[in-house]
Amino acid sequence: MSHSSLHTERVGERLARLARPGDVVALWGELGAGKTVLAKGIATGLGLDASEVSSPTFVILHEHFGGRLPLFHLDLYRLEGKDLGTTGWEETLDGGGMTVIEWPDRAGAALPPDRLDVHLAHIADTKRSVALRATGPRSAELLEGFRDSLGA
Repeated sequence: MSHSSLHTERVGERLARLARPGDVVALWGELGAGKTVLAKGIATGLGLDASEVSSPTFVILHEHFGGRLPLFHLDLYRLEGKDLGTTGWEETLDGGGMTVIEWPDRAGAALPPDRLDVHLAHIADTKRSVALRATGPRSAELLEGFRDSLGA
């Protein structure tokens, strides 16, 4: 449970500190659920300027360099069944950084099979539920590291 946008950012920071090149985080949730807030936290955790992270709704992809790893921030909201293949987004998966995907449902079967799914849901004013689920071996390692970091 996240009780504030700051807490949601901290979840992203913890994930980013554990990230390795090629890690993919898929952010699921309705408008206003906190997906971009979590992406800002990931940027901070990678040593990037979180103020430069915004929802790339009209651009589809923002690339952020200069941190421990590059951050590839995708927002697939506007695709709605359009050809995802023409965006070049798959290249981010091999770009040596961490890829964060907002509205991953738009990618359908093209989503990477090994990713960390983060489901965000609005509960009240600033309160959100945050559920993390690994879909493969690397994302399971990332999730386990995240859980271990909570006890630290």
